Amino acid sequence: MTSEIKITKVTQSRVSEVNLENITMGTNFTDHMFICDYENGEWNNARIEPLVLIPTHPAAMALHYGQAIFEGMKATLGKDGTPLLFRPEENAKRMNFSADRMGMPSFPEDLFVEALKQFTALEKNWIPKSTGSALYLRPFMYADEAFIGMRAATSFKFIVMASPAGPFFSRKIKLFAEKKYVRAVNGGTGEAKAAGNYAAAIRPTEYAKAKGFDQVLWLDAQDFEYIQEVGTMNIFFKIDGKFITPSLTGSILSGITRMSVIDLLRSKGFEVTERPITISEIIEASKNGTLEEAFGTGTAVGIAMVEEIGNNDLSIKFPAENPVSVMVNDTLNAIKVQDIKDEFGWIVEAK
Repeated sequence: MTSEIKITKVTQSRVSEVNLENITMGTNFTDHMFICDYENGEWNNARIEPLVLIPTHPAAMALHYGQAIFEGMKATLGKDGTPLLFRPEENAKRMNFSADRMGMPSFPEDLFVEALKQFTALEKNWIPKSTGSALYLRPFMYADEAFIGMRAATSFKFIVMASPAGPFFSRKIKLFAEKKYVRAVNGGTGEAKAAGNYAAAIRPTEYAKAKGFDQVLWLDAQDFEYIQEVGTMNIFFKIDGKFITPSLTGSILSGITRMSVIDLLRSKGFEVTERPITISEIIEASKNGTLEEAFGTGTAVGIAMVEEIGNNDLSIKFPAENPVSVMVNDTLNAIKVQDIKDEFGWIVEAK
């Protein structure tokens, strides 16, 4: 299909009704949404229109068989007020990776980026200006065909909506090392950004929060020994001056922020290794004094510094000072608003 996008604007924006300087992600939504339909083997009718409820048949296959995937992105404002996107082409690639794993059609990557640019430019006034705040963009795809039966759907909707958001965590976080429930296994859907992955994590996360933790640290499904990722983040550890992060083995999401942090750390002269990491290794590094920092990385959370990893019989405390974590966080935030030069070519203007 062509990338021509029909735009229908609201008659009156609701942005004046929202305090953008004090807002929680996912509680308010912008005026418009982008929609594209997949029918008869192709995507068509790309459009931006006012955000409204979407009629859904009770037999829509996504509701019964889980063909639903999504992406998470953020838009910020540059020094001249131009809306900025962070590596949208990587989100487009990952969206199609997820689609392939879930038996869904790929979405044209050039249209993905163009839709995000036009949509974000239209919703420019919804982008918060406070440090660490942004307009959270949620592209997603789901099977809307009305059919009861176990097969791939033949019709889908691709939608982009947005929600202004302040910083996700304003403090260090505590992680619960889960040893009963699992997030993913090799050969499963853990490396896809599938909606069902997050549904399966809700109950364990609620248990962790009830014990005073913020998110779950997921371990492998066989021995509960190898670290995979955090609830909504990839994770990095600094041990004896070097950084390590779990390698992408088929059960871990390939985070856009993760790959960016690896590039950033290496550009600053740090050694970064992607490899299997055990919880026993982290315990030993804590005991011998070489465990220096840990932080999670993700679009929604940005950089979340870790204070503690624990569970019923485990407690790993991290040093109070996190100089490299702070540097990574500050550098990424500065690149995203053009306070410093983007040496990596990550920023795409939405205009």
